[in-house]
Amino acid sequence: QVQLVESGGGLVQAGGSLRLSCAASLRAFSSVAMGWFRQAPGKERQFVAAINWSGDSTYYADSVKGRFTISRDNAKNTVYLQMNSLKPEDTAVYYCAASGSRTYHSGSRFGSWGQGTQVTVSS
Repeated sequence: QVQLVESGGGLVQAGGSLRLSCAASLRAFSSVAMGWFRQAPGKERQFVAAINWSGDSTYYADSVKGRFTISRDNAKNTVYLQMNSLKPEDTAVYYCAASGSRTYHSGSRFGSWGQGTQVTVSS
């Protein structure tokens, strides 16, 4: 059974930084693309960032480009999301997810999800 556990969320002031981690108990972790998503209260879940199996290609939502960085350590079965210059509109529950393919594209399906970690940015 695949288990994804996010950590690193919290309360931060606008302009601050947080680093989210997602530890995966997934045997094929190093072979699949990983992604981060977020969901704010009353809103639909939205894509934040994704990274290919090797880490050499990354993808970002326009709203976070230049501020967030996704990375992975396949030796540790962990994916990270470094979030800088945080804004109140970044407030949401952040989820990591594992796809079923090595590379990410806009139609990628993510079949395994973590329980989420809350990020709150105060103004």
